[in-house]
Amino acid sequence: MKVESVELTNLAVRISQYPTDGKYEFLLVGRSNVGKSSFINALINRKNFAHTSSNPGKTQTLNFYLVNNLFYLVDVPGYGYANVDKQTQKKFGLMIEEYLKTRKELQRVFLLIDFRHKPLEDDILMYNFLKYYNIPVTIVATKYDKINMSSKSKCEKAIEAAFELKQDDNIVYFSSVTKKGREEIYSLINKYTKED
Repeated sequence: MKVESVELTNLAVRISQYPTDGKYEFLLVGRSNVGKSSFINALINRKNFAHTSSNPGKTQTLNFYLVNNLFYLVDVPGYGYANVDKQTQKKFGLMIEEYLKTRKELQRVFLLIDFRHKPLEDDILMYNFLKYYNIPVTIVATKYDKINMSSKSKCEKAIEAAFELKQDDNIVYFSSVTKKGREEIYSLINKYTKED
């Protein structure tokens, strides 16, 4: 996939603010600080298009990135944010739940986890929540380049053991530095958009 255009078109907190053009959407979820902005930037081949932050919890809306005028990458607030109060966390949760329950354009979810750590309870809960709504999921294990070769196999086994993957779900090991896994993500998106 050659990314020729990217535009942040909608910042939404409710259904009335979602795009209305019917294009396919791919949702990105994960804990704060898991590398969602870096993942987006690696996919769209732009350095700082999605702003990375050292302060988790920066994203507070559903951000719709239109790619090649063909499909949307949808970034949502991270979960597990220590610096956000309970009321705001609840608001984020309801906002994401509303999107998942109602959005017909949603084709697949990319659930980002940190390759360096065993998946946390929040990650498992999010996966099970998506399965409850029968939404296909790709687990994306980010920061793959941060672990030395001798430890990679152990980390892979821990991730595979944590998730009881259902049919059509899979795991992609990803690095925004080396771009490992990017072609696999492109291939998954291409299955829906039929772009060569």
